[in-house]
Amino acid sequence: MSAPVAPTSVDPSENGSVSAPAGAAQALRPHAEDAFADELAALAAQDDRPRPARWKLSPWAVATYLLGGTLPDGTVITPKYVGPRRIVEVAVTTLATDRALLLLGVPGTAKTWVSEHLAAAVSGDSTLLVQGTAGTPEEAIRYGWNYAQLLAHGPSRDALVPSPVMRAMAQGMTARVEELTRIPADVQDTLITILSEKTLPIPELGEEVQAVRGFNLIATANDRDRGVNDLSSALRRRFNTVVLPLPATPEAEVDIVSRRVDQIGRSLDLPAVPDGIDEIRRVVTVFRELRGGVTVDGRTKLKTPSGTLSTAEAISVVTNGLALAAHFGDGVLRAGDVAAGILGAVVRDPAADRVIWQEYLETVVRERDGWADFYRACREVSA
Repeated sequence: MSAPVAPTSVDPSENGSVSAPAGAAQALRPHAEDAFADELAALAAQDDRPRPARWKLSPWAVATYLLGGTLPDGTVITPKYVGPRRIVEVAVTTLATDRALLLLGVPGTAKTWVSEHLAAAVSGDSTLLVQGTAGTPEEAIRYGWNYAQLLAHGPSRDALVPSPVMRAMAQGMTARVEELTRIPADVQDTLITILSEKTLPIPELGEEVQAVRGFNLIATANDRDRGVNDLSSALRRRFNTVVLPLPATPEAEVDIVSRRVDQIGRSLDLPAVPDGIDEIRRVVTVFRELRGGVTVDGRTKLKTPSGTLSTAEAISVVTNGLALAAHFGDGVLRAGDVAAGILGAVVRDPAADRVIWQEYLETVVRERDGWADFYRACREVSA
């Protein structure tokens, strides 16, 4: 049998000639350890504080990487998470102990984002990931088998396919489990022995994998999924739970949306668009009022639609608006560029949510000073 050939890509600009291996091309979304490699290297170079076994950075440096700051040599570390410092400190400290970390919150509170950046800063690798779904099998957490090897030679180390969790245990690194409560309960409980005994038995071989120092696990869960696959009390006790809140103030949420939209725009090579902070502020205001059930001045009670209207959705709406403004508009982010995105985010249930949205437009947006253009744009896409 011939040796496998690395996948290649064709560059149309070179008359169909074969270019470098596809893996060498620029990734659409680089892993955190790649996208922020310079910042991680700068922190490591100046980090003289004690580091837990196999950690790339000290707990102080990990927190600085997430929260941002300026190093003694003038290097600026950009914030990855905008929120209470104590939350990040508790999360980092948990990973330095023998307890696993559960990041809990409503959709759009940056649970996955924080999980990825924590793993990147602690272990230098955020890719040891199990994505939780209703169909996640036990093998995704424990191990599987190469069935060709298994049938030909029987159970052996060569036939065993380690899961990301098993690899993290063997290498003393940080594993990640996304959407833990979406995983069936019997599969969830596979983690109990791993987290309590720090051991993963392999009964087929009469062996076990023992976690080496440095191993830990970060799980995320959506607290709106309660009742889907609730964690057993035995498993919940193995975690230290940190709740990630929604942004406390409109200003904080506007800051988060602005930063992420700028990062995403640069990664997608979107044409530069003049400052759209006014439209970003309007999107954030609409989302906060509708999910909170009250206007910013506290005077008007509002009905709440079925969608989450999270910060992540606000980022998506504004990013799409920027693309519309750059490619099909005059290059300035306007109300018409974000109106359709807001409608799609708010109206998830065509019957109930459309009534709530129309009522909001007529009772709040229509009467608000300086929002006439926004009202017209939303009415147009809602018609």
